[in-house]
Amino acid sequence: MQRGTFGQSPPLHHPVPQHVSTVPQLRSPPPLTNSQPQHQGAATYSNPYQQGTAPNAGGNNFGAYGNFMNDPAAQFGVQLGANAFEAAQKHFESNANRWINFAALKHYFNVSNSYVVTKLALVLFPWRHKPWSRKQTAGPNGQEGWYLPPRDDINSPDMYIPVMALVTYILLSTLLAGLQGQFQPELLGYNASKAGVVIILELVFLKLGSYFLNISSESQLLDLVAYSGYKFVGVILTLILAELLNGGRGHGGWIGWAIFFYCYLANSLFLMRSLRYVLLPENSGDPRGSMQTNTRTKRNQRTQFLFFYAYVVQLGFMWILS
Repeated sequence: MQRGTFGQSPPLHHPVPQHVSTVPQLRSPPPLTNSQPQHQGAATYSNPYQQGTAPNAGGNNFGAYGNFMNDPAAQFGVQLGANAFEAAQKHFESNANRWINFAALKHYFNVSNSYVVTKLALVLFPWRHKPWSRKQTAGPNGQEGWYLPPRDDINSPDMYIPVMALVTYILLSTLLAGLQGQFQPELLGYNASKAGVVIILELVFLKLGSYFLNISSESQLLDLVAYSGYKFVGVILTLILAELLNGGRGHGGWIGWAIFFYCYLANSLFLMRSLRYVLLPENSGDPRGSMQTNTRTKRNQRTQFLFFYAYVVQLGFMWILS
């Protein structure tokens, strides 16, 4: 027996693992085309705003909706809508001119700052004012009997003060109710409705009286609308002073009633003097008041009607408003 083979142990061999499978290499998927879906059998989603090219790839590209205004049908629809709007506007203007003379309304809103201040003083302090007759001038075609606008004649009626006084009355009445802890959102509509009903009833009364007394004038209606709004100046002054002088306790005290009666009498005298040229035209040939006042009986009837309107009717309406 040999020493080398009996005394030595055989060398140890560790097995080396053999990997049969290898890790696959990750690669980016190929770009998709219209004919190559992402997964077989899966739902394919497309961008409705993309039409063959990437968005914002030069210019304003909105895809399928970007060329909407270039569509002939869309252009026809827009043109049709514009023509319909223009026709409706012309129809409204033509019908509105049948009922409202916008050229005449410009005359009543032709005011200045000095006129507004002087007119307010005249409405509140009419006792020593003279004269009350309106100034006339020649018309555009040389015709006579045209009245000057309010900015040039203090005795001319205007629409600016009545409209502003009406709006101020509605807001002031609601504000005073809020200061007394009685504010409700419905008060704005209630006060506006009350003022509107008063004006409408007053105009109906005046038109009926003018009809039965054969009183007519070319500018009578607009003049009556203007004069019916001057009462709100006195009502506003009554509400403010009564609230301040009575310490926020309303206008039920004697101070409030004294202010009310003063404003009522001032407004009545103002209307009595101002409406004479409308309800009592003295010149039978005046084109602005064509009704003749030949007999003394007719003139007395018209004078009584004017007195009843200026003092009795105004007392009831101003009491309701204040």
